[in-house]
Amino acid sequence: MDPAHRDRSSIFAVNLGLAANVVLAALKTAVGILGHSPALLADGINSTSDVVYYVVVRVFVGLARTPADDEHPYGHRQLESIAALIVGAFVVTTGVTIFWGSVNAVYDMWRATDVAAGASLLALLVAVFTVLTKIILTAVTKRVGRRTHNLAVIALAYDHRNDIMAASAATLGILGGRMGHPWIDPLAGALVALIVLGTGIKILRESSDDLMDTVPGKALRQQIATLIRAMPGVELEEVQAHRFGPYLVANLTIGVNGSMSVEEGDRIATRVERTLCREIDFLMRVHVHYHPAIEGSRQRHHGRTRSPDPAARENGRAK
Repeated sequence: MDPAHRDRSSIFAVNLGLAANVVLAALKTAVGILGHSPALLADGINSTSDVVYYVVVRVFVGLARTPADDEHPYGHRQLESIAALIVGAFVVTTGVTIFWGSVNAVYDMWRATDVAAGASLLALLVAVFTVLTKIILTAVTKRVGRRTHNLAVIALAYDHRNDIMAASAATLGILGGRMGHPWIDPLAGALVALIVLGTGIKILRESSDDLMDTVPGKALRQQIATLIRAMPGVELEEVQAHRFGPYLVANLTIGVNGSMSVEEGDRIATRVERTLCREIDFLMRVHVHYHPAIEGSRQRHHGRTRSPDPAARENGRAK
């Protein structure tokens, strides 16, 4: 995907979610208070926190577009991972806050210090509207995240999906309260909190893996191995890769015919680099280490560690 188009798509997803959450936060918080619905109020608090970290994500996604410089030769795309980490931290904090408030509400009812009343019909309609809105936002944001590989956008898609379950729980709680079981409403608020907390932990784990330079899985190795097998005179021995935002940098060790010249080995390494950058999406750079390992050559020595020339790098980014 063209980097400029990727950035526009990511910012569109963030702005869409930000605008929707501003409206939902105000609507659910107001109706939750006026309509006597702890579950809807809890969901409104969740949307209010969404507004805060959507603003943070919008800033970070914008800064991630800053071009590479001497201190950041691979660019600033790791800011997208940091933005996802911020999303996860906000979500966990919100989940804990909502859970504590809901438990207090249930305790007050049990001690009869709070007069329970069923939530209003308006609160029920707002909860249903929230479910429908979040279904649309989840579909749109998930699609953008899958196409752009933007961890921040993917984290927001998780949050939208989380909001579907949270709003559904609030809807059930409001229905229970209107049927004469008001304790179901704050209990649903506690369920909302647990769902929010679980999503926050998942976002934190995935964004932390990226910042900790977790090696991509078997699928990438298999894709590289398939491409290498199609090249005569090359044996793939080792693959290592790490991420820079959505992009990958791969380090390969390959075996070649020990009788060939350094110049011939260099040509093979260049062909490997250009082929992988061209065929694998979001692969920004490849470093190839080659040594004699084919046709019975037993002597091993260090080859050259290469990074692609500017033409190869541009070929990799052009896809």
